[in-house]
Amino acid sequence: MKGGCHCGAIRYETRRAPSYSGFCHCRDCQRITGTGHCCYMIFDRSDVAATGSCRSYQTVAASGNITVRHFCDTCGSQIFGSGAPGDPRLTIYAGTLDDLSEFTPTEAVFARSRPEWDRAAMALAECEALPD
Repeated sequence: MKGGCHCGAIRYETRRAPSYSGFCHCRDCQRITGTGHCCYMIFDRSDVAATGSCRSYQTVAASGNITVRHFCDTCGSQIFGSGAPGDPRLTIYAGTLDDLSEFTPTEAVFARSRPEWDRAAMALAECEALPD
């Protein structure tokens, strides 16, 4: 899998398939994405090669676990996430993939925080582009 940030300053490539893929509906992910959930995949850090410069910040999640968010210095795209420093796992956010069809979610976590308007079964009118 290959991907990167919006401006192209950060690029990554994975060596193996993710160990996990899903949606997270926790309030932290809602706030960081500005929507009802994030789409993410978990990899072993040793299976991800990246170029470019990330800025990072650390918070304590509602679970009490440390969460580190890594984003592009230039455009601000959130690319990676992780646990506390030294965590052997790395999260990659699916929207940063070059080929979005490579993301196959298997479950949704923190569904208790999912807003009613973020249900996959919701039937909405669809437009191929921005309507007039």
